[in-house]
Amino acid sequence: MGKTKNNLGKYVSFSTDWGFKYYFGREEYKLNLINFLNGLFEGQKVIKDLHYQSVEQDGDLEHDRKAVFDLYCTGEDGEHFIIEMQQISQDFFKDRTVFYTSRLINRLVRRGVKGNTYELPEVYFIGILEFELDELQSEKYYYDVALLEKETKEVFYDKLGFKFLIIPNFKKEEAEVRSYMDQWMYTLKNLSKFDKIPSCLDIRVFGLIFDIGKVANLNKEDMISYEASLKRKRDAESIRLTQERIAREREENALEKGREEGREEGREEGMEKVRVMVLKLKIMGISIEDISKGTGLSIEEIEKL
Repeated sequence: MGKTKNNLGKYVSFSTDWGFKYYFGREEYKLNLINFLNGLFEGQKVIKDLHYQSVEQDGDLEHDRKAVFDLYCTGEDGEHFIIEMQQISQDFFKDRTVFYTSRLINRLVRRGVKGNTYELPEVYFIGILEFELDELQSEKYYYDVALLEKETKEVFYDKLGFKFLIIPNFKKEEAEVRSYMDQWMYTLKNLSKFDKIPSCLDIRVFGLIFDIGKVANLNKEDMISYEASLKRKRDAESIRLTQERIAREREENALEKGREEGREEGREEGMEKVRVMVLKLKIMGISIEDISKGTGLSIEEIEKL
């Protein structure tokens, strides 16, 4: 793995908005997206061709919130695919995926008499995420989500699915890459670091990516767009790291304040116990000098108590 002099890497990174759409969103390179989706579905379905659709989905009413996808395409068998690259974690991300699929499904319902049957096409949301979806599952890098019957675990509705690839959770080295899914995860995470095609990748599937992905071969317009996208990604990463540092410092300060308050409360509680003990000894008629010897307190400290 290596870097070029301009620190852009030899190959365009997948993990930028521009790079993601460069590899997956252009008509002339759609074979990359077809291969990727076939890898995800692992024989469950075979996508032979795709048609790119408008990424903007309006609501039924003028004031309805608009849904804007990164990529939206349909298969030749009528399937609908929403493909998203998400770099920064956000609140209610799962809600957003449900909103996107729900908005699309609503638009796909046939109007008039034809819609009386409520028959719907297949709809899938695919998310490539640069953050952990669940902090408690830091080793899980692929989620395949469907509507299930809880008791039997059987799929209740097989025309709606969510697939998530968690890039930071994939930690396999080249020698550990075995499956088709691993090949894609390894490429998505490390492409910009490669200086040649790794031997673990199937050249028949990934050859086009390496053919078109060389930074040195980008035209002037694409280079400007890629550099701008890379800068936005780095800025966003810097902001994320800064936010994490501030949150960590606040948490540490709060813990230290709590410990100090605890120590102060402990000191006060300890002095109260000493005060009670000294009073009991005085009531018993024991002299201050003897109390001083027994407790280790000075006569002045006993008198203050």
